[in-house]
Amino acid sequence: MPTEWKLFADLAERAGEKHIRVEASAGDTVGDALEELLTDRPALEDRVLDEDGEDLRTQINVLRNGTNVLVEEDGLETELEAGDELALFPPVSGGSVERR
Repeated sequence: MPTEWKLFADLAERAGEKHIRVEASAGDTVGDALEELLTDRPALEDRVLDEDGEDLRTQINVLRNGTNVLVEEDGLETELEAGDELALFPPVSGGSVERR
């Protein structure tokens, strides 16, 4: 069962589309799905991976079902489950947030 990535902002522009299905399914990892996403998309790979092409750039956010896997789960080693939805966000800036 394929997994769908949702791409936002300039990442979608670089990939040429906002929704991309990849061959990754339950039991694979988020990293496996990311590798599938970046295959044949060098402009996206350059934006997502560091200069060595080995690690994510620090500003990139990777979500699985709305949860940042880099902060709240096992990073790119997070195991996929059936029906998972993945999202890739570039750095977010601007605006102010009032906290109470």
